[in-house]
Formats: sequence, structure tokens, C-alpha cells
Amino acid sequence: MRTASSALRSKDLLGIEPLSPEEITLILDTAEGFKEVSERPVKKVPALRGQLVINLFMEASTRTRVSFEIAEKRLSADTLNFSASGSSVEKGETLIDTAENLMAMHPDMIVIRHKHPGSPKMLADRLPASVINAGDGAHEHPTQALLDAFTIRERVGRLQGTNISIVGDIAHSRVVRSNIHLLTKMKANVTVAGPPTLLPMDIEKMGVRVVHSLDKAIEGADVIMMLRIQLERQGKLTIPSLREYYNTFGLTPERLRRGKEGLIVMHPGPMNRGVEIASDVADGPWSVILEQVTNGVAVRMAVLYLLGGAHMEGA
Repeated sequence: MRTASSALRSKDLLGIEPLSPEEITLILDTAEGFKEVSERPVKKVPALRGQLVINLFMEASTRTRVSFEIAEKRLSADTLNFSASGSSVEKGETLIDTAENLMAMHPDMIVIRHKHPGSPKMLADRLPASVINAGDGAHEHPTQALLDAFTIRERVGRLQGTNISIVGDIAHSRVVRSNIHLLTKMKANVTVAGPPTLLPMDIEKMGVRVVHSLDKAIEGADVIMMLRIQLERQGKLTIPSLREYYNTFGLTPERLRRGKEGLIVMHPGPMNRGVEIASDVADGPWSVILEQVTNGVAVRMAVLYLLGGAHMEGA
């Protein structure tokens, strides 16, 4: 029997905002155990044997989709991958009709990525299956924030009191929203930096410090998290040019050397090398970017496991 201290309160993971610090810690602690599974010669456990997980990716994805698929297979779940391309969605079928048809196949969990904010919640409110948000528009990307937190905790040793600067396209990033919710809940010190056109109004109300200089963001930071400029969400370029952006906010070795010893660099991907980050940084000694990818599998295994158990017990 699962107790309150070993279970998530909801059958779904729709965002970081509804989670308590205790639930965040539970996911991260559970992921530690699953990371060891990924290092075994046989990378599989029977935790979700007999459960069906549908990956409903209505928006392009590489890292997130593959990471979820690997996590599901390592937990011995049965998986079904669904994309908008080549499906009835192209013929005009609504998301709800698509989901209800998939629900007729009795899945236990649905992992959804969608360009419209709120799509995962719409499904969660209507379907008995557990729903996991793999990114909805510019709203949230909870498992990315969890894997980022896991990586920071592993590398720095803690979240509380850690100085984390997030730099780039703050206005259009679902990753930054989830990270701010998580890191402030866990009492980290969060700074956001970028040109005024890429910073939302009143973002200070989320409990972060705002600066407009990359050097100020680097000063005193334990972690620098770079974000790409999301042209697909902006519709048009809101900065003078990508070259000027790199000259002002591009993370280079020269700028990093002004930071504190032990500073690490993160990026949720995909990276635009030569725009927000230099290749010498992305591939250099500061970078933990590939560690984030590795940790993403463990974190998603933890989420699937915790929600899968809750689903089986009708939680």
C-alpha cells in the first residue's frame, strides 16, 4: 500500500505549479534509483509491465519523445506512438475525438505534447487515464524542469540557496516557466536575463531577479541555463539581428571565465550554436548538457512509475 509520502496527489502531471516541494523531492529521489537502472547491462525493470502508454505528440520533438519512449521501455510498459502527421488530425479530427478513440484502446497513461496551452489539462479532465504534459505551447514543460533540477542537485549538491541564472528568450519559453515554479518552490535564487523584448512584463512577480546584462547574470551564479530564441512562437524577430544578439547575450568562454569556479552551463535543447551559445561552451568543461539528456530518462521513468502506481490504485 502506497502512503501519502510515497505518492503524487494527482493522477496527472500537468505542470510544476500544482506540485508541492515534497512531491518534487519525491520525483527527484525516485529518479536517483532509476538512473542506476540505466547503467546496468540489462536496462529494464518490470515496474510497469502490462500497462499501455500512448505517446501523443502533436508537435515536433526529438529529445522529449525519445526520452519518454526509452523510459517506458525500461519500465517494461507497452507503448504506442502517435503523431499528427499521417493521422486523422490532418483530416480535421479534434483533439478530444482523437483522445477518446485512443482511450477506447484502454491506455493507462497518455503523454501529450501540443502547441496549444491547456491541451493536457483538457484531456486530463475528460479521460480516466493519467496524462503527462510533455510541453504545451508556451505554458509548461514539467519533466524538463524536473530533469534540470535533478542535474543541478546532482552537480551542485542542493537546490536551496543555489544561484541559477536563466538567459535568453524568457517570454516564449515553457521551460523557463516550469523551472521558475520549481526552483522558487525549492528556495533557489533565480535570475532571468535577456533583452527587454524577450522578457515578459512583471515577471518579477514570479519571485525572480531581472537583469539585462549577461555579465550580471553570470556574476555569482552557480548555474547558467541558456535558452534559444523561439522564432516559431514569436512569428517575427523581436531583436535587431541574431548576430547582434550573440554579441550581447551569446555565452562564450571569455564571458564564462569571469564567473565563479565550478559554474555549470545547461541548455534544454535544441541549441542554436553561434546564436545563444558558442560551440566551445556547449562542448566544453562547463557544459552538463548531455548529462541533462541522460538524466531525462531517469526522471521520466520516475514520473511514469509514480503515476502508473497511482493509476493502478485509482489515486
